[in-house]
Amino acid sequence: MGRLPAPSKGGCWEVEARGQRVWVRWRVRGAQPRRREGGGGSCRRPHPQGGVQKPHAMAVGNINELPENILLELFTHVPARHLLLHCRLVCSLWRDLIDLVTLWKRKCLREGFITEDWDQPVADWKIFYFLRSLHRNLLHNPCAEEGFEFWSLDVNGGDEWKVEDLSRDQRKEFPNDQVKKYFVTSYYTCLKSQVVDLKAEGYWEELMDTTRPDIEVKDWFAARPDCGSKYQLCVQLLSSAHAPLGTFQPDPATIQQKSDAKWREVSHTFSNYPPGVRYIWFQHGGVDTHYWAGWYGPRVTNSSITIGPPLP
Repeated sequence: MGRLPAPSKGGCWEVEARGQRVWVRWRVRGAQPRRREGGGGSCRRPHPQGGVQKPHAMAVGNINELPENILLELFTHVPARHLLLHCRLVCSLWRDLIDLVTLWKRKCLREGFITEDWDQPVADWKIFYFLRSLHRNLLHNPCAEEGFEFWSLDVNGGDEWKVEDLSRDQRKEFPNDQVKKYFVTSYYTCLKSQVVDLKAEGYWEELMDTTRPDIEVKDWFAARPDCGSKYQLCVQLLSSAHAPLGTFQPDPATIQQKSDAKWREVSHTFSNYPPGVRYIWFQHGGVDTHYWAGWYGPRVTNSSITIGPPLP
């Protein structure tokens, strides 16, 4: 039974993923891949002594007969959760290969989580990979594109919450040109909230309790130029019983009438919090300080909660 040789100067192994399958082939350096002749001709070529030369093939009785570098390359194409939940349990060889730093660095590079010239220290590449792959805004509908979907309107005073469009001039001023709408408050307090279920978002308990990655919270707010307003924010890390394990609640921001009405960012990073965090509660809102009918209170949009290191 044939055995795959180790890579040499005369050629190299190539791995290609096609759908659910991974193809391994040996490519002689400098050789061009053969192409089919015509619309449906055979890729076999004539033999110098007549007949048809069959394509070269080598049989492998066991996938573990593949060189380790090929197995590593194969593993870079396998979903990370399958590697840990299934592949790692197959045998000691696979377990040792899957635990290698090299594999997780390759997966990070392949999926664009790091660059070729990455030089920052990483304590655990496996955890780093998962945090990068999960990294996204955990708040749904942060920019009012879906009205009040996903939000709980905790306090809906005055003329109640409303969604408005950013004007053309406001879009020029806002740092993110993808944001086109915002939520606006009224003359009595308006507060809305959202609860993030970390397990439902892919952050399993051991990851949160052992690694305790940084949790970054951001929000944007602005007043109207013709009316004063007061903005407030509260974010809590909650246990499985919804007991608070960490709180960020800055003093309410009061903006005077005839202000510049510029958009302001407020941010906070939770670090070294106690184990047991299972939910994140985010609440913001405010009220106008002149009690004018309509929607003259603070405007809020582009809120976010992210976990772990940001993408490059």
